[in-house]
Amino acid sequence: MPIKIPSDLPAAKILEQENVFVMTNERANTQDIRPLKILILNLMPTKIVTETQLLRLLGNSPLQVDIEFLQMASHVSKNTPQDHLMSFYNVFDDIKHNFYDGMIITGAPVELLNFSQVDYWDELCTIMKWSKRNVCSTLHICWGAQAGLFYHYGVPKYTFDEKLSGVYSHRVLNSMHPLMRGIDDVFYLPHSRNTGVRTSDIQKHSRLEILSMSDEAGASIIADKKGRQFFILGHPEYDRETLKNEFFRDLNKGIDPKIPKNYFPENNTDKMPIMKWKSYANLLFINWLNYFVYQNTPYNLSEIATRSDQI
Repeated sequence: MPIKIPSDLPAAKILEQENVFVMTNERANTQDIRPLKILILNLMPTKIVTETQLLRLLGNSPLQVDIEFLQMASHVSKNTPQDHLMSFYNVFDDIKHNFYDGMIITGAPVELLNFSQVDYWDELCTIMKWSKRNVCSTLHICWGAQAGLFYHYGVPKYTFDEKLSGVYSHRVLNSMHPLMRGIDDVFYLPHSRNTGVRTSDIQKHSRLEILSMSDEAGASIIADKKGRQFFILGHPEYDRETLKNEFFRDLNKGIDPKIPKNYFPENNTDKMPIMKWKSYANLLFINWLNYFVYQNTPYNLSEIATRSDQI
């Protein structure tokens, strides 16, 4: 899928080198089609890295996607240059009257805080409420999934005794669900989190369905049955070395982290990790874009607000 992004976005050069089909705004304007409009609410501290990871997955199918980035007005990012944010990001007031085919809400390193303690929690709730009328389908990732489950369904999060970090095997529970189409019965997904949700809390809600389960990581992919909201507790977008970088970052801070499970060959941190989740990550994003964004969204996006399947 050609992704429509500004030609000077740092991710553009990296993706072009990887032969990911990137379309500049100038070229896209010459095509007489309506691209899918995808809004990415990027809550990660290393925003440029996350942009590249997500755009890599969104750029792998035959339709044109118009990408917009959103940041929180109520939070000052300390790890991304302000000129980058000024050039490529909007705040909610800039886009609140717009409609989108799809939205992605990323993870954030705030999981040990109660939701109400997060400095942008009220703003995030406003955005999630807005998404019910202005976005056809929303994909929540990691802490974004925990926040979405809590906001939409009151599902609480719990703190683990130790951090869940590694690449874990998951069982597909419903192979007929369109989001899981083409995915093996057992697949792999990276996790990096200190909190999670309990299966028993999810099962209290008849409108939610658990699509995959891990013996070690628990419920990992959860869907509302109307396809408007998806919650992925792991990090399908992670690169080969993301967990490695996190491990050595924490090690250098003196945190004494445990080696991520099922990640380094022979648990040797000097060896290059084997990436065994790439194909599943691509299928998840392709299936979401195809079955729940492209095939479900109205041509006139403003009609989303009048749909009867709003949460």
